[in-house]
This record gives sequence, C-alpha cells and structure tokens, in this order.
Amino acid sequence: MSQIALPLSISRPGGARAIIVGNGNRAAADALVAPETWPYRTAILTGPPRSGKSLLAQWFEASGHGIAIDGADRLDETMIFHRWNRAQEDGMALLLVVDGEQWDITLPDLQTRMRASLHLEITPPDDAMAADLILAHAEARGLALGDGAPAYLVPRMERSYAAIERVVAEIDRLSLERKVPATLSVWRDALDAVQGPEQGRLL
Repeated sequence: MSQIALPLSISRPGGARAIIVGNGNRAAADALVAPETWPYRTAILTGPPRSGKSLLAQWFEASGHGIAIDGADRLDETMIFHRWNRAQEDGMALLLVVDGEQWDITLPDLQTRMRASLHLEITPPDDAMAADLILAHAEARGLALGDGAPAYLVPRMERSYAAIERVVAEIDRLSLERKVPATLSVWRDALDAVQGPEQGRLL
C-alpha cells in the first residue's frame, strides 16, 4: 500500500491519517510534488466525489509546495483571476480544485489561462486501490475487519470512492449496533443496505 502521510495540522482523530495512492490518483500525486514543471506553475485537479481531492490540496499547501484553492469552480471567476495573477507575481504554484467533472469558465481572460494550465484527473480506483481504501477507512474508524474482507467486498461493491466509504461506514454501524465482530454476515448486510440486495447478488 502506497501512502502520503498527512501533516498533523490536517489529520484529525477518527479521520484519515494518510492519503492512499493507487492507480486512480498516482499521476496527480506525482505531479503535485513537482509544481515547477507545471505550465505557468498552475494545475487544475478534478475527480469524483470523496476521491481525496481536498486532502491532496491540503497536503500540497501544508507541505509548502504552493497555494491551493478548493472548490474553485464555485467561486467568483474575477477573484480566481486575481489570485492567479498574484501567484504569478509571487512566483508561487497555484493548485485549483474543481468539484465537478469540468469547469465551465465564462471570463475570457481566466479561460485562456486555465486552458494553458496542467490538468490533473483522479479516476475510479482499480481492485488493488479499492482494497487499500477499504482497509484505510476501517483503520480510521478503529474498525477491525475480519480476514478476507477486501477479497469479498471488492468484487461486489460499486467501484467508486464514495461507495467504498459508505460500505465501510455501514459495516461499522451494523457491527456496533449488533455488538458483533465485522465478519461475513455483516459485510453482506452492509452491501445490501448500501447497494440493495439484488445489486449485491448480481455483482
């Protein structure tokens, strides 16, 4: 399992202690450590919900690599344009995190500059990364998963960051509610609760 350790200022009790690096985010993670190679020292990071975009941005800024603006597509475009100009004047790298799959910019000057920037995309996790994420979410919750949990869950669950997080949360909830270890019956019921029983049987 490859990880990026989070600074203490980011890591919180009960939360993630590290960013899991796998097929879905390795290219983005590698690029974030070398902002001097970015065109105009500017990059735009996109990806699915709960894929760790915000954590990567916080790590990038806390590590001193540059400035990060999360949710850039929801902010005033003129303000983003001024922040870009200021970063250029100060010689600082600028990472812009976009919540949606694409950023529809209407301000011509900003549009031109963003087209010339480096575009980084987090993609869905493969089997190996999904397994690592299951274990990482469980560890962050203090949840002891029984042997073979990733091998059982990965082929049966929706392949998305949000779904992985929801299934682990449901396993934790059911285990606590029933006062039983998180083993096969709990895994199966958690999948049914999150995805529906038919979905769980078909996968």
